[in-house]
Amino acid sequence: MEFNIALVPGDGIGPEIVGSAVKVMETVADKFGHKFNFTTYLAGGCAIDKYGEPLPQVTVDGCLASDSVLLGAVGGPKWDHLSGNMRPEKALLGLRKVLGLYTNLRPAALQPALAEACVLRPDISEKGFDLMIVRELTGGIYFGERGRNKAGDAAFDTEAYSVLEIERVARAAFEIARKRKKHLTSVDKANVLETSRLWRETVHRIGQTEYPDVTLDDMYVDNAAMQIIRAPSFFDVIVTSNMFGDILSDEASQVTGSIGLLASASLGETTRGMYEPIHGSAPDIAGKDLANPIATILSAAMMLRYSFDLPEEADCIERAVSDVLSAGWRTADIKSPDDENYLSGSQMTEKILEYLGR
Repeated sequence: MEFNIALVPGDGIGPEIVGSAVKVMETVADKFGHKFNFTTYLAGGCAIDKYGEPLPQVTVDGCLASDSVLLGAVGGPKWDHLSGNMRPEKALLGLRKVLGLYTNLRPAALQPALAEACVLRPDISEKGFDLMIVRELTGGIYFGERGRNKAGDAAFDTEAYSVLEIERVARAAFEIARKRKKHLTSVDKANVLETSRLWRETVHRIGQTEYPDVTLDDMYVDNAAMQIIRAPSFFDVIVTSNMFGDILSDEASQVTGSIGLLASASLGETTRGMYEPIHGSAPDIAGKDLANPIATILSAAMMLRYSFDLPEEADCIERAVSDVLSAGWRTADIKSPDDENYLSGSQMTEKILEYLGR
């Protein structure tokens, strides 16, 4: 099979980690008889430097013409002085909009080999956990009406959701749960918010009529925040609104041991998605070969699974990463404090390539 992939490396460590993921995907393509065609486009700070805007039309057109998009990271202090519409981060929102991406997937699993890095008590971490947070991406309070009064001493932000917006993210979550342990937890604040009451009604209707084989339960967001710390193994798939998902997914990322291991996917109506690590551009270590490439490599595995329907190939990548970690190989961000023998980013990539070949 042949696929066209748009690469948007971005800023800071972005080009390094995207380069690592490309090497892994090329190895997988050779192993399974596929062909991946990669084309690189600029977005973020580097695009501002060259084109005077964070998301030039050539990048938009290239991403729309691709089968999927792999993104590194954008931003950095160099561009912090710019106004809101000119900031590098605007490229992310712009790409999500033009690609029609409304569902964000963030897996958070505790690698057994990294149990000692988990911040939770041993009696909790030893049970392990593997959860997927499905976050609505284009609605809610981040996109509602906002403003200030004439005096400027009061402000408002409006939370709004339509049935359509809830239905489409709910179906995405149910489909994912159906392929996992068939357990979906819908997180809301229905005891206070009218949008959450509509959210709960809609999710339950979709579950009862279309996914009766998936167990559905509800949880208030404050309780969910506690349970991710207290009993993360309870969860399989979580579906929630934009703001709640933003907060809970960052919380979940921290109990895994390192943000450098966590991938994400943004999906819409088509099979084309945008895949990226959840960490930032880390300009302080850019060019020093210190960046952990695993999150981006796992993002590439998600692309194979969700956009290209290549689960065996995705499993192969995920297994290689797990085997490398189980063998004790570490980058600087996941090593023990007293461990002076750790791999650079490129060395970790080579290790994963080595295990892919086994």
